[in-house]
Amino acid sequence: MTPDTAACDVVVVGAGLAGLTAARRLWQAGLSVVVLEARNRVGGRVLDVPVGPGPDEVVEQGGQWAGPGQQRILALAREFGIATFPSYAHGVSVLASAGRVRRYRGTVPPMGWWTLAGYARLARRIDSLAAGLPPAAPWRAARARELDAQTVAAWVGARTANGRLRMFMDLAVRVVYGADPEEVSLLDFLAAVRSAGSLGALLDDAQSIRFVGGPAQIPARMAADLGKRVRLAQVVRRVDWEPGQVSVRTDDVIIGAHWAIVALPPPLAARLHFTPPLPAARDQLLQRLPMGSISKVNVVYERPFWRSAGLNGFALADHGTVRTVVDNSPPSGQPGVLVAFIAGSDADMYVDDPQAQTRAVLRALTGFFGEPANAPVSIHATDWAAEPWTRGGYGSYSPPGALTRFGGERIRPIGPVHWAGTETAAEWPGYMEGAIASGEHAATEILGQANGATP
Repeated sequence: MTPDTAACDVVVVGAGLAGLTAARRLWQAGLSVVVLEARNRVGGRVLDVPVGPGPDEVVEQGGQWAGPGQQRILALAREFGIATFPSYAHGVSVLASAGRVRRYRGTVPPMGWWTLAGYARLARRIDSLAAGLPPAAPWRAARARELDAQTVAAWVGARTANGRLRMFMDLAVRVVYGADPEEVSLLDFLAAVRSAGSLGALLDDAQSIRFVGGPAQIPARMAADLGKRVRLAQVVRRVDWEPGQVSVRTDDVIIGAHWAIVALPPPLAARLHFTPPLPAARDQLLQRLPMGSISKVNVVYERPFWRSAGLNGFALADHGTVRTVVDNSPPSGQPGVLVAFIAGSDADMYVDDPQAQTRAVLRALTGFFGEPANAPVSIHATDWAAEPWTRGGYGSYSPPGALTRFGGERIRPIGPVHWAGTETAAEWPGYMEGAIASGEHAATEILGQANGATP
């Protein structure tokens, strides 16, 4: 069957927050746009699932949090009349370590005074190194090559032999990337800290705000504004480009445009067939940006039984499959929800055995919170590495050497082809905020060309 043809000013590949932000801004500025999305829904890595009859009774299977300083995502929520509420933090947390389950208050688990002092020194050093990075181009820092030549695990290991402190930093990297600290460049990690303002803000404040009814309402409302300009179930196969024009092809349609924005996770962008081929540096960059592995498991109960026991639902472990658990209940507290994260290499063992994953999650939750945790109403699991139009989570990360060799290519346009996606953001990469910022940046580039410069 011969594909249909259409024309517009800008064709956007991907209807996540980045692509929708770019398309909406360009449309509001008077340019014609078409958004092509492979899934039969919008939102990309933002996905909510209903768990009750009320409009607010959802669980977030993808991106869900915001924090102070993330003004773009919060402004969109206000624009669409979506209320926010604080992450539940009343009561004490749980730490499973060395065969014991202990309760504690505050954001730092009980590690002993010597370990706490070591953590304070390590955090100060991380914050100091991060503060010296150029926010939009960390690869240009004076010590960039030195910092980019080692993993987070190597850097931490060279500074402490304390097992508990190493465990805490291991958890920190898994929380941010869904990857092991042996995989992630120290420079990449410092850039994330720089964006948040401090290590403490990255690990705590950035997860402090939730959205009533779930954040997936935001891309849904953005797509509703764009109407028929958003085309679902359109898998982009090919991008043909030359100076001043681009042609984007799916099985059903060929869209001709003056510009294109590719707003996909890097592994998916790398699978597009570009004619002519991408410049070598851009292709090399895409080859060096793997996705983390994250399985997000929301376990639903009739009520949040842990709260009546004085617990806030937050749990950490230095062993086992489930290292992090958070109270993920809706603002009313009904139903009760605990969300378990299985990250990095821990997620690999359950790729082909979801039933074993469920058993492991319930075993971990029962160990943290007692026997009532073994009697859920429902369980909702999303393995983002298995999602065909994502292939990992939370986002991509840079292994050693990638940023200093190819970081400058992250947002450099290739002729009429521009790039967006949370991985390209100078601020809050890996977060919904970063996705929105990247869409704004790509739209600004194109509007600048449309208003005078040659595309």
